[in-house]
Amino acid sequence: MATIDLIVLGMLKKESMGAYDIQKQVEFRHISKWVKISTPSIYKKVIQLEEKGFITSHTEKDGKMPEKSVYSLTEAGEREFERLMEETSLAPVNVFLDFNAVIVNLDSVSDDLKAEYIGNIESSIKSLMTTIEENIAAKENDEKIPETGKTVLRQQYALVKAIEDWIAELKKG
Repeated sequence: MATIDLIVLGMLKKESMGAYDIQKQVEFRHISKWVKISTPSIYKKVIQLEEKGFITSHTEKDGKMPEKSVYSLTEAGEREFERLMEETSLAPVNVFLDFNAVIVNLDSVSDDLKAEYIGNIESSIKSLMTTIEENIAAKENDEKIPETGKTVLRQQYALVKAIEDWIAELKKG
């Protein structure tokens, strides 16, 4: 999956780190909210990328902590990162919203169920909006967060706000 490859290679381009550290960065940056990436996929991905020669690892021990593998980008990994950046930037943009499978079937259920299902989606969107707003408040003035990361947060806010507005219109309909 090119997206996970790009996320992992991009993080390792900035600095060497272990799979656990990559996973923590994914959590901290809320990447899994806007890219399908899971903790197990990160661990599998570093193994695959190392097998392909895009990253290399060495073992480090820090105090009484157990040894861990620390990964670094290779020259081939640099080229793969650049290739994926270009390929992904040229690819058609797709927006997949799983809840649309519910929306297209609303005319097949009673009005009560329709209202319940729309309410469920609305509740989930409100929860996501709260998470994004909290994330923006916590990170907007953090100098350690690159401007590109802040831009993605603002993008996510705009998209979720548009979905909130759309749901309000759907409920009127």
